[in-house]
Amino acid sequence: MSDFIARDLVKEFQTPTQPLRILDGVSVELKRGENLAVIGPSGSGKSTFLHIAGTLDTATSGSIELTGNDLGQLAEKDLASFRNENIGFVFQEHHLLPQLSALENVLIPIVAQGTTDKASVERARELLDQVGLADRMTHRPAALSGGERQRVAVARAMVREPILLLADEPTGSLDQTNAEKIGELLLNLQEQNNTILISVTHSAKLAGLFQNQVKLENGKFV
Repeated sequence: MSDFIARDLVKEFQTPTQPLRILDGVSVELKRGENLAVIGPSGSGKSTFLHIAGTLDTATSGSIELTGNDLGQLAEKDLASFRNENIGFVFQEHHLLPQLSALENVLIPIVAQGTTDKASVERARELLDQVGLADRMTHRPAALSGGERQRVAVARAMVREPILLLADEPTGSLDQTNAEKIGELLLNLQEQNNTILISVTHSAKLAGLFQNQVKLENGKFV
């Protein structure tokens, strides 16, 4: 049985004349340890799909299931808790808090659910070590390069050991060298943690590293 199921997702936006359909019956199933790259031109609905998959947005119709839970049926408070515990996000911009150190930024998903403990801090330290930032843990974002800031964002996304990792143009703002490193890093962490990884990207090179690739065209996966 698949751990992640997107079933017949439709997303429409109202316009003065008629509804604009961005997603038109998108479906996909993935198991833990599998990954998927979604490619397509700007405005094709890639980010919309990703936000619905991560419950940051809602579909007009259709459903999202993760580990047998129909996420559309959860109350708002329960959904927020489920999302924090089971879904990690990496965006094109790192969205780090400038007043916090790298280590403190990684711990944000833990703090959001209460207080940190020794095991959580050790997990964050291990992740920063894995992403090559063992000597940057106390640095604030302003003292880090663009590639280093995105590495912190990747570690933050993994700190709760999510079942589903979602990446929205994770290399879009990086130079080629850093883009390749971040792409490889995401896939290595996904494999090591037996996570499901879905990334939307313009980069054919990044998409080519994934087990599965689909193109979002006219609101459908092809």
